[in-house]
Amino acid sequence: MNFLQFFPSRVVAVYMARLFIVRTFAILAAMVLVLQALDLLGQTGNILGQAGNGDAEIWRYVSLRAPQIIAFVLPFSVLLGTILTLTQMNQNSEIIALKASGLSAHQVLAPLIIASFAVAIISFAFNDRIVSRATATLNQWQKVEYGPLPIDRGDRSNVWVRDGDDLIQVDQIKGKGAGAVLAGIKLYDREKGNLVSIIEGKRGTYTGKAWRIEGVKRFDVKSGKLVPLGTITVAEGVRPDQFTLATVDADGLSFGALRAAISDLADAGRPTKALEGAAWHKLSGPLSSILMPLLGAVAAFGVARSGKLFLRAVIGMMLGFTFFVADNFALAMGNLGAYPPFLAAWAPFLLFFLIGEAVLVRTEE
Repeated sequence: MNFLQFFPSRVVAVYMARLFIVRTFAILAAMVLVLQALDLLGQTGNILGQAGNGDAEIWRYVSLRAPQIIAFVLPFSVLLGTILTLTQMNQNSEIIALKASGLSAHQVLAPLIIASFAVAIISFAFNDRIVSRATATLNQWQKVEYGPLPIDRGDRSNVWVRDGDDLIQVDQIKGKGAGAVLAGIKLYDREKGNLVSIIEGKRGTYTGKAWRIEGVKRFDVKSGKLVPLGTITVAEGVRPDQFTLATVDADGLSFGALRAAISDLADAGRPTKALEGAAWHKLSGPLSSILMPLLGAVAAFGVARSGKLFLRAVIGMMLGFTFFVADNFALAMGNLGAYPPFLAAWAPFLLFFLIGEAVLVRTEE
């Protein structure tokens, strides 16, 4: 059997895909305008409250916030676009004509699924190239309360690193790589989980294998004595990037950058489960668009004159919105460590794919 025979005719496939795409992006534009306006009502006062800010800063905020809103509402737009397209075709008896020509329910939905796959690719590229950068910039701007953005020179503060049983806390790190300089160092010397001593230093530099700490004082827990040690070398094998790796914002990084950050954090001995789930979700999130024609398909079938078309459309919306709830819940459980990262990102997708298939096969096939 020719693969192309699975689809309706080229004319019908293009017609259905065009209806779907036009309605999806029309709904997207309307939702973005409404949500952006509501968001501005809450943020304009904060933006203009910063001395020197004006209309330019408001438009800058819109340019940074709009990509986030688009990424958030796009799956909802695909769902509503699917339901509107199939409802209209049902009312015009076009679905009945397609089924009467010998097409199965899956063949009727095939053009919408291919179109939604194209939307998923666009969504992934948009999220990876635009949304991640806008999110990172907006988060930094909000941290300074919409004031002038500081130049990020790689400086970090209040960083903790594990060195075997010992814990190292640094007040501030300046620079990166071999040129990193530590300030305000505290090394908690532990044996079998028990604190033996606390070593404090003013300044630390990297020697290539360990860290040279200056102005060191050692407090012995057992004797209670404070002993000056001058300059010592500690933390052999601890790399500079283990200090300079700050808290990773998954939303502010592209997929490739996030995977690299996860690898660095794993090498530094830090937990990465939540970030791994977020990385997988950068793939499963855009692909959720492919589910929407399947979940909204219940609105396509059944006789429109039976009076149950509206009920079918509501059922389709309920299935779609339930998926979004389950997806957010699974991601939250993954962040808490209750679900493995892969399961947290992909379980809702696979579950609702099976649910959509079961509903479609049971009712129409």
